[in-house]
Amino acid sequence: MPYTIPNNSCVGCDNCRPQCPTGAIRIEDNEYWVDPGLCNNCEGYYSEPQCVIACPTKSPIPWQAKKGRCKVEPRDASSLDLFSNGKNNPFASAIAIWEACNVLAQRTSLHWETDEEGYISYSRQINQGRGAIAFHIQDPFKVNDKATDIAAIEALDIRAACIHLIFAGYATALEQPWEQEFAIDERQIEKYLGMEKRKDLSKAAKLALMKNLVQQACSLVISIDWPQQGRINGFSITGSRLWHLVDIQHHFQEDNLGCKYLIGLTFKVKAGLWAQYFLNKQACKERTAFYQYGSLPKTLLTTVMSIWQQHEGAVRLMLWLLFKTKMGKEQRITIPTLLRIAYGEEKVTLASRQREERKRLLRTFESDLEILNHYGMKPLFDPVTYPPEIQPLWAKLIDLPEDPDEALEFWTNDGGAETRLTDTGPRGKWNLLMNARILAFELPPEWEQQISESEKKKTRTAKAKRKPKATNDLLGEQILQARKNLNLSQRELAKLTGKSQSWIRDIENGRLKAKLEDQVLLRRVLNMT
Repeated sequence: MPYTIPNNSCVGCDNCRPQCPTGAIRIEDNEYWVDPGLCNNCEGYYSEPQCVIACPTKSPIPWQAKKGRCKVEPRDASSLDLFSNGKNNPFASAIAIWEACNVLAQRTSLHWETDEEGYISYSRQINQGRGAIAFHIQDPFKVNDKATDIAAIEALDIRAACIHLIFAGYATALEQPWEQEFAIDERQIEKYLGMEKRKDLSKAAKLALMKNLVQQACSLVISIDWPQQGRINGFSITGSRLWHLVDIQHHFQEDNLGCKYLIGLTFKVKAGLWAQYFLNKQACKERTAFYQYGSLPKTLLTTVMSIWQQHEGAVRLMLWLLFKTKMGKEQRITIPTLLRIAYGEEKVTLASRQREERKRLLRTFESDLEILNHYGMKPLFDPVTYPPEIQPLWAKLIDLPEDPDEALEFWTNDGGAETRLTDTGPRGKWNLLMNARILAFELPPEWEQQISESEKKKTRTAKAKRKPKATNDLLGEQILQARKNLNLSQRELAKLTGKSQSWIRDIENGRLKAKLEDQVLLRRVLNMT
């Protein structure tokens, strides 16, 4: 149990603070308080708490968790809340943000090297090798002393990627984020991450976790060498903070003994120099810089916070897909790429050599794909390179008919067929997967790009000026009737069109609307005029 200092009996001699091996004793408004997240009774350092030994009045006493509600003390106003629509919010999505998210999510799975100065760094080429981007790790309040040991990377928490994305959301609300600060308090972070429902964590534990995650997100130091791109000149950024942690304000509540209990935190943050080149509205209009943003779904943050321990691979894929899908929905993604993102190059290489590791990795990968599908990120398997024979069992079972009679007929036919859904994968499944790909990921509605009111008005105006055109869209009822006229099952129609059975079912039920090219395909297959 940590210790605390009653200021009513403290004489202010300051003997205790230099003796604390963890730096837990702080001074705030000329009064002493002990950070319960750092104080460990000097275990591992001394046999007795040094603050008690050094204190002439023996003031430090064992810390007791505060009971009851915390008083709402006056504070400086924080920035406005994100997710005003309850679903999503714009966020900076430039290459600097994407790669930083990968660093925080994939950590030691990336290829870290030691640079010329002896610091560990992660770097990769960008823009077809014409530029480069690199990251170092550094304490948020230090100017020098970048990390030299891989242990600093291992200590990163994947949940810090959520804080990083929240910061990217706040940065888009500022005109000049590389000069302007934004303030965010613990109540906002708790709401964004869904931590208000965590009854298993005390107030002190939540505050300690938030502080740790914020400091980790602000520990990234970025260097960019960007080539000229069109009218935009090339530029270089060397050793700049991705996020400047300008200040941490601690909010306390005091008891009758003068013991200060930490009840709140406010973080003041400013974007680094990267924002001047990638999040510059005015310069973007003048075509001298970029303004790159996407849509950050709130459900992504809460999902990561709920499954990060059990399904880290799925979390890594979610964070990566947030940026990948922004580049266009029709993104053919190879399975080796997904495996490297989710588990790292080393595990994939090991699996290719050892059979047991290969079987274990395949089970994990298929389970993580199921998690993505459960949370609305549905993979569309390429029917040529990723046929049903090597697809996960859950993907085959998802197309089962909902009607009991149809389901019975389906299983009867499946049992009498040469191959069955429950058959084990074919020999050489790993090698087949190494050449397989996913055509795209269907995304939940809240992942879609948020459109501003001004853009909506422009769209409405443009539509009003256009002359109305007669539409001849193919309806779900028409598709259903045409399929039954040909005595085709949903599964057979899916094979003929190269689509999934779930896609056919959603089209017929009206949940989805077929694109024009898909309507042409359906008309041709179903002999519809």
